[in-house]
Amino acid sequence: MISSVRGTVLASGGTTAVIEVGGVGFAISVTPNHARSLSVGSVAILRTVLIVREDDLSLYGFADDDALAIFDLLRGVSGVGPKSALGVLGELSPHDVAVAVNGEDDAAFRRVSGIGPKTAKLIVVSLAGKVSVSAQSHSTRSTANGSVSDSVVIALVGLGWPERVAAQAVAEATGTAASASASAAASELEAQQHTVSSLLRLALVYLGPQQSSGALR
Repeated sequence: MISSVRGTVLASGGTTAVIEVGGVGFAISVTPNHARSLSVGSVAILRTVLIVREDDLSLYGFADDDALAIFDLLRGVSGVGPKSALGVLGELSPHDVAVAVNGEDDAAFRRVSGIGPKTAKLIVVSLAGKVSVSAQSHSTRSTANGSVSDSVVIALVGLGWPERVAAQAVAEATGTAASASASAAASELEAQQHTVSSLLRLALVYLGPQQSSGALR
């Protein structure tokens, strides 16, 4: 099972992203919005699931654990395959799915190409009690960690990066900074002095050279 992939984006468009890991390019099925958020040349982390069939091995990728969890739940519904499940996430965010299910709004799923009235109703019935209306995207949770992180996400969005990608980069940069502080046995006060500019620099390193050249001028 391939549960995650981290590497350089070689190509991204439509519903496919190609991520290079250790010299090997993995073609990963993603939603159109996710594909548009991936910048060629930057480093990306995708939560993934490998679908194995007799004549096919398909890798599906997601920006966060919420989307992956919804994908797995949708695949458990009779008549909903991986492509249809990805189609749902192409139209509805995990939060939107939770709202639709808890509001018994099967119309939201009927708007998805390939999902008929019976399947839409079955999705609502099958997922009832399994998703929470309070479910939010990974980017929203990530930016709730503190004012410094919030400011860096806002700065990256202002530079042209999608909010989800910016939040993911800030989360990665924050983790890197925390590890460095721990290894250096830094004091709690020093850790709190991590500034917007230093976190921004780390996030831009994670994102890659594209769009970053004018960020620190």
